[in-house]
Amino acid sequence: MSHGVRGSLAALVVLLGTVAPAFAHHSLTAEFDPDKEFTVTGTLTRVDWTNPHIYWYVDVKDDATGNVDTWTFEGPPPGMLHRAGITREVFKIGQVVTVTAFPAKDGTKHLGFGKKTKYADGHEMYFNKL
Repeated sequence: MSHGVRGSLAALVVLLGTVAPAFAHHSLTAEFDPDKEFTVTGTLTRVDWTNPHIYWYVDVKDDATGNVDTWTFEGPPPGMLHRAGITREVFKIGQVVTVTAFPAKDGTKHLGFGKKTKYADGHEMYFNKL
């Protein structure tokens, strides 16, 4: 095998190794149904500011039973949010929020991809417009 062919093969292996993670990433529609949405109101209890997506958790009280369920919301990557001017400090633990989200396709209860979060003071963050 000549140096040129070996070099080309080595370059191909390196190139494939660097782009492979991009193929592993999923689209919104792979896990969530953007044709449906739901809205819940509750207390923001936790934020996981991690790659490849952030997650935030909201405790929602069921008016009928009085039970409190924790809802999990997935959002865009931290880098994308940061470029849009949204930092982790925007998420104030303990505040009442209303989250509109796309439900999980597999029917997982209490899980959604956050479309927007509205705070008690009226300001809103839209995640599907980033």
